[in-house]
Amino acid sequence: MGAAIPTRAMPTVIAHRGAADDAPENTLAAFKLAWQQGADGIEGDFRLTRDGEIVCIHDADTRRTAGQAGQVAEATLAELRQLDVGSWKGEPWRGARIPTLGEVLATVPEGKRVFIEIKCGPRILPALKEALAGAGLQPGQAIVMSFDARVTGEAKRLLPRLKALWLTDFKAGPEAGVRPSAKEILQTLEKIGADGVGCRAHPVVDQAFMQALRAAQKEIHLWTVDDVALAKRYLQLGVDSLTSNRAGWLKRQLCSEAGPPNRTPNRASGHSR
Repeated sequence: MGAAIPTRAMPTVIAHRGAADDAPENTLAAFKLAWQQGADGIEGDFRLTRDGEIVCIHDADTRRTAGQAGQVAEATLAELRQLDVGSWKGEPWRGARIPTLGEVLATVPEGKRVFIEIKCGPRILPALKEALAGAGLQPGQAIVMSFDARVTGEAKRLLPRLKALWLTDFKAGPEAGVRPSAKEILQTLEKIGADGVGCRAHPVVDQAFMQALRAAQKEIHLWTVDDVALAKRYLQLGVDSLTSNRAGWLKRQLCSEAGPPNRTPNRASGHSR
């Protein structure tokens, strides 16, 4: 048997799109609430507007959160600012606006982290570099990541001191089992120079998987974990962080010596990557 994976002393729990169970996702209200609830970091989705601004929104189209169709890449920041992206979550959030990357970075407290998921192509990277330069964050506070390996690799080349992750999901293949394998992930990480992988919490992430990536000195970050028992399993394997829609609550349960039993979330979040 291989060497045991060490258990991390304190869980690192990242708020998925902010406090997304309690506030409208990817808004300043959601991010500020995540900090209030004790999250170790926040994760947000970022796209480039027509006039070269970086805004925080998951979908390429504004219909789901603003109730009005429109392509983010074809709109200016001023046009996007007119949209209400809070009312869909409830009346208390009416009037919430799409924030810029700079505004999101300004919420990050000392000692906390922000995971910047790039949802578009590499054209965003010069603006990202400029925004990070003006944010005043300490080394290690900002992590960039993308499902597009090319974007992750180019981000690492442009900002070599910035930690960069490749995002991937697992799918069952017709013959070869679940893909990508740990070996395939490592091949991609080495090719693009990424520091680690961000992947869905999946049974394929086991001790052998962890050992393969750790041997290559790569990090492993998992999404989306809203269940205490599942979180404990992955923390015992030694993952670097867990992203959750209920980060504050999950953090409290994991840090409590005798926390209340796990419960089913009051409502389904419906979030996807």
